[in-house]
Amino acid sequence: MGEEEQNICLLEEQLPQPSPTRTKSSKKLSLLPLIFLIYFEVAGGPYGEESAVGAAGPLFALLGFLIFPFIWSIPEALVTAELATTFPGNGGFVIWAHQAFGPFWGSLMGSWKFLSGVINLASYPVLCIDYLKLVFPVFSSGFPHYFAILISTLLLSFLNYTGLAIVGYTAVTLGVFSLFPFLLLTLFSLPKIDPGRWISLGQKGVEKNWTLFFNTLFWNLNFWDNASTLAGEVEQPQSTFPKALFSAGFLTCLAYLIPLLAATGAMPLDQENWVDGYFADAAEIIAGKWLKICIEIGACLSIIGLYQAQLSSCAYQILGMTDLGLLPKVFGARSIWFHTPWVGILLSTILALMVSYMNFSNIISCVNFLYSLGMLLEFASFLWLRKKSPTMKRPFKVPMLELPGLVLMCLIPSVFLVYVMAVATKTVYVVSVVLTCFGIFWYFFMNLCRSKMWFQFKNGEKSNYEDSD
Repeated sequence: MGEEEQNICLLEEQLPQPSPTRTKSSKKLSLLPLIFLIYFEVAGGPYGEESAVGAAGPLFALLGFLIFPFIWSIPEALVTAELATTFPGNGGFVIWAHQAFGPFWGSLMGSWKFLSGVINLASYPVLCIDYLKLVFPVFSSGFPHYFAILISTLLLSFLNYTGLAIVGYTAVTLGVFSLFPFLLLTLFSLPKIDPGRWISLGQKGVEKNWTLFFNTLFWNLNFWDNASTLAGEVEQPQSTFPKALFSAGFLTCLAYLIPLLAATGAMPLDQENWVDGYFADAAEIIAGKWLKICIEIGACLSIIGLYQAQLSSCAYQILGMTDLGLLPKVFGARSIWFHTPWVGILLSTILALMVSYMNFSNIISCVNFLYSLGMLLEFASFLWLRKKSPTMKRPFKVPMLELPGLVLMCLIPSVFLVYVMAVATKTVYVVSVVLTCFGIFWYFFMNLCRSKMWFQFKNGEKSNYEDSD
């Protein structure tokens, strides 16, 4: 080989390579499964919105689920659509913070979001067993209760291991069957609806609980960015992701508003009964016990979908962080048979099992706090990348807005994030500081492992994405 040919080969080796997060597997996510995975990341059905009525009355609950998507969900979805199509690799928000501010902030974003995701993941098998024990009282307490949590967690994780395409179409099936009881609830409610009940401000003597009201809206219309960690597994992500996000947004809003209109319009208001799970009781009042059972079964199916979507997000986030060089190569191992990130699935499952046997109500609040920190960093990454790399090719770009308008778009939800953090308890602040310090320690520990060559790392420091006119 001549000297000129050797120089060409060396030059080719130094050029930025295609993103390692893009899998060569032919079994990629198409539009429909991605829509339902995003739907389960965000909502999973009307379950959980009942507390908004109990906190503020029917009118404010309906207005909240009608207006809040415009001030929170749509900005988050727009940011996700632009960044996920600009950086179409596994890791999502970790890549965005890494590209904007460097590996430290990418790693810290990963720590915040992963801790949030794993603890949310831990709650789903527990909720599923809580529904099953209504039918099988043996699961109420003791060894059968904990054993059921263990077995359900392992079975659900194995389903995730069998492949993202299978998980995606499972999400479609679960979505259809979990929403079908609410379609029946709506149909049986129609003859009984009194529109005057929709404008009720609540019962006299029942105080408004605005903290509960806003928290209910926040957690029922959140996590639009979670599916971004799967971008490397999506067919033609530049065109598929925006379509999936906005289709899932439309489905989510309908799935919240229509059952809420039906139930509040068909029954006299008994505000203190409107707590989580009240839709099942409302179904029994409106149509009979059979529909209550259907909604309880639908809740179990929804929880399975929520678990699958959250576990996929956590596992592929680990894969993305490995490809960026933030975690050792071993964390990015894929299954030979299914090409799924089995180490990420195993790690997420083990941590979820550890948390599921603990009393973690305060920890959940801390994770909400950490999620808010992550979202503030995500908005900052979005704005800084627009300023830092204005000529970068963006297959989807937030329409009709330049940088000042984008700042305003991000400012409104950011104010709400600050409010959520401001009303946190001292315990939440302390635990959040400890977990954040752990995330900082982890970053420097990984740097130590790299410098001492204790583990092998991918070279993720160079950007795989270049500016283009």
